[in-house]
Amino acid sequence: MDDPDDTRRTGSVNGRPDSVNLSRFTDTAVVDRPGVVERTGATDRTGGADRTGGADPAAPSGAPDPAAAARPAGAPEPTGTPDPASAPPLGLPGEVLDRLAGGAHHDPHGVLGAHPTRGWTLIRALRPDATAVTVLVDGTRHPMTRLQSGGIFAVAVPGGIPDYRFEVTYPDSTHVVDDPYQHLPTLGEIDLHLIGEGRHERLWHVLGAHVRRLDRGPGGGAGTVAGVSFAVWAPNARGVRVVGDFDFWDGRGFPMRSLGSSGVWELFVPGIGAGTRYKYEILGSDGVWRQKADPLAFATEQPPATASVVHESSYTWDDAAWLERRASIPWHAAPVSIYEVHLASWRRGLSYLELAEQLVEYVRENGFTHVEMLPVAEHPFGGSWGYQVTSYYAPTSRFGSPDEFRHLVDALHAAGIGVIVDWVPAHFPRDAFALGRFDGTPLYEHPDPRRGEQPDWGTYVFDFGRSEVRNFLVANALYWLEEFHVDGLRVDAVASMLYLDYSRPSGEWVPNAHGGRENLEAVSLLQEVNATVYRRVPGAMMIAEESTAWPGVTRPTHLGGLGFGFKWNMGWMHDTLDYSSRAPLFRTYHHHQMTFSLMYAFSENFVLPFSHDEVVHGKGSLLRKMPGDRRAQLANLRALYGYMWAHPGKQLLFMGCEFAQDNEWSEATSLDWHLLGEAGHGGVARLVRDLNHTYREIPALWERDSDPSGFSWIDASDAENNVFAFVRWGEDGERALACVTNFAGVGQVGYRLGFPFPGRWREVLNTDALDYGGGGMGNLGGITAVADPSHGLPASAALSLPPLGTVWFVHEPADGGPAGDGPSADGQADNELTAGEPADGARSDPEA
Repeated sequence: MDDPDDTRRTGSVNGRPDSVNLSRFTDTAVVDRPGVVERTGATDRTGGADRTGGADPAAPSGAPDPAAAARPAGAPEPTGTPDPASAPPLGLPGEVLDRLAGGAHHDPHGVLGAHPTRGWTLIRALRPDATAVTVLVDGTRHPMTRLQSGGIFAVAVPGGIPDYRFEVTYPDSTHVVDDPYQHLPTLGEIDLHLIGEGRHERLWHVLGAHVRRLDRGPGGGAGTVAGVSFAVWAPNARGVRVVGDFDFWDGRGFPMRSLGSSGVWELFVPGIGAGTRYKYEILGSDGVWRQKADPLAFATEQPPATASVVHESSYTWDDAAWLERRASIPWHAAPVSIYEVHLASWRRGLSYLELAEQLVEYVRENGFTHVEMLPVAEHPFGGSWGYQVTSYYAPTSRFGSPDEFRHLVDALHAAGIGVIVDWVPAHFPRDAFALGRFDGTPLYEHPDPRRGEQPDWGTYVFDFGRSEVRNFLVANALYWLEEFHVDGLRVDAVASMLYLDYSRPSGEWVPNAHGGRENLEAVSLLQEVNATVYRRVPGAMMIAEESTAWPGVTRPTHLGGLGFGFKWNMGWMHDTLDYSSRAPLFRTYHHHQMTFSLMYAFSENFVLPFSHDEVVHGKGSLLRKMPGDRRAQLANLRALYGYMWAHPGKQLLFMGCEFAQDNEWSEATSLDWHLLGEAGHGGVARLVRDLNHTYREIPALWERDSDPSGFSWIDASDAENNVFAFVRWGEDGERALACVTNFAGVGQVGYRLGFPFPGRWREVLNTDALDYGGGGMGNLGGITAVADPSHGLPASAALSLPPLGTVWFVHEPADGGPAGDGPSADGQADNELTAGEPADGARSDPEA
């Protein structure tokens, strides 16, 4: 799609509509200054009242003005003072006054503001509770007449539209203010057209609250007017008003105008700026006023308060080099090790700025390539962990401002760490101040409760087939990637989007047009989101939390897939944890659970997740899932991590799991950081650190993660001994890595195992190393494979396998020449190992 920010297409210049956009709103003449429009008598495109300086709707109709008829076409009006007796009447029909005062007028600009008529300009103001209003023009005072008890005032000023302000008197104060109703719409025609089509990829540039500086209006005064433009989509509303700090939360004085069939309501409020709290008051078709937070608010109050907050970013980014590098990385063939974190409970009480120091340094030291944050979009209930979002365009204010969140992302990038944010497009909560029944009708949610409500979670489901709702979600994905420079989105609850019968019994769901249970609208939305993100944001990741066997989740959209970059491997996670939780004596009978994942490991681009979902709600910590006493639990967990990091796929580990958190996770408390001082837990932490650093240094562990040629079994059938052995292969003859895991409770000495080629195999990692809290059983730094075939391979070696341990070996050719071919390496020479010496503690012999 064309970039809607290009002024040649949107008709938006310096925040003001140009002549292309104004054709539906007004007759205009564009002067030479970009973005400045001289108004020449506008008429509402709907046939209603003038909104920006045209003939007044209350002016007498019938015979034309004789003076005007005598003037040549295009000649200016005479500048002499007209006869006071010729002043137009100030009154308006009672129905118009009532609608305006009651907030139900679709076009208040057509009544309020300045309207030239036959040598005079009628100026009207809406100032509820004011005792008097005076128009100030070049030092001249023009007292206004109250037309209606609702606070509508009017005066006729001789001549054309002047540069004017209001002096507003209240019982206890007097204020001089600018008129909100003297400005053109801040949305252009192309903007409205794209919103209607659902194709405005930068929707946040036109909807929401924006600090702007507009020209003073048709009076031609010098300088600009600073204020905030508000725009909200509420197509079924009878009226919309903006309320906030600036009007003491009384919206009677600030009704918004409807921009035709777009469903957008808009108003520029002068004299306010960043930090202003606000909401919209929306009059539904049922006659009920509802206060709603802005769906596109960029900031919010801290919960439990629910107001939106005007925000203007002043942040200067310093991550250009990171973004340039990111754009060139094929992540499926690069090292990805993700640390999943819940910001509120990693360490309690930290701000974005404090996290930028403490979290960044911790993640860097531990070698993770990425941080994945549980949802940071604003949510009222902390116990939802962020998965019940009410403000999709606002980082939660619990930890600071949007710019302080930008600083956190910038700091992570400076440390070489990518940022992934959980994104929740599947559903949203029912909070009365938020998206639900936004304009008094099902708007963002599907109107049929069989599609529009999620019974398990008590939430609403987005109407994925409605173009404006799709636009809201597609633009929101881009917003986080472009405005906050995040590197990827992990899309939550994809399965609930894909299936119409998800968590619904028979008879409580509606089939699709073909009679099936697939949600075709959700499928096309996900395809659109992914295709748009990959087109607009080079190097971005899109990751699906998808728990079913839906085919082609990571297949490109042009080949019929959903278009994600990665998918969480929930099957691997469930099978692996089920196997690991069994006592070693019984694992023999469940050997297949560990080998089955390799039957489908290359059908998608997978992430292997040990996520927050596995350590909460009574499931216990990963450590407590392991069988045996505490020593055996720690050894089991270390062996499992060694196996996981060598398995095809990218790794994800939830916070606390890196040091074997003992207690189940709770969002209400910090992690048990004191455990790092205990030998067993500190050993696990050192292991995870070394796993990450060693993993990043050995290309065989990640270059062919999505290619079957990157993996081959050595022995997948030794169920009796609970042993699994396989080889990982890199690109172009990269040195192979052999991973051998013994999930039995007893060690093996002289265990004969086949290897793909003879020679020295260096032990680069052993989870039973003394430094990790293990028993120190190992292979004295490596083994030598001889040309004695075994397991269908040309060489073999006798190994010492520690109990409940994983050992990694990397081949070292004696002459520095080729290490041998991988399954499809075509005989290309192996490159020199880049890992260097083993990480501290990687050797398991007692002298290491």
